[in-house]
Amino acid sequence: MAQLLADVEAFLEQNPQVSATRFGDDALGDRHFVRQLRRGRRVWPETEQRVRDFMTGHLPSEAVEVAA
Repeated sequence: MAQLLADVEAFLEQNPQVSATRFGDDALGDRHFVRQLRRGRRVWPETEQRVRDFMTGHLPSEAVEVAA
């Protein structure tokens, strides 16, 4: 889970418009996900894949501005 947490933290740093709460809500419908992950929450492989799919599919803020 350490690698998932590191990847989520990197994503949040690269996307400052996305708060940890918003990330969890958008990715999983769980506003507390990132807080719990930081505290050592274990994650099923399927959940990890959903989180990774969300991060992969998320458009950078520059791309959203260009598309608008």
